[in-house]
Amino acid sequence: MDIAGWQLKDIADGTPTFQFPNISIAPGDSVRVYTNEFHLESGGLTFGRGTSIWNNSTPDEAGLFDLTGSLVSSKSYPPGC
Repeated sequence: MDIAGWQLKDIADGTPTFQFPNISIAPGDSVRVYTNEFHLESGGLTFGRGTSIWNNSTPDEAGLFDLTGSLVSSKSYPPGC
């Protein structure tokens, strides 16, 4: 599946937003987007920020949005993750 241009963002704040580069994912495969690290074995994707993205004191929710802006998937994270 081609996910180029899709966005990953904090649903509560609407920011920051990570826009996927020119990338395709095969069925059954996955990629992981890190905050300040590059892990080529997980796709090599990073927000490249100097601070945490997800709130570490209250629950947070990440949303994956397609090119039309529709929410495709979401994941809640507990405090301290």
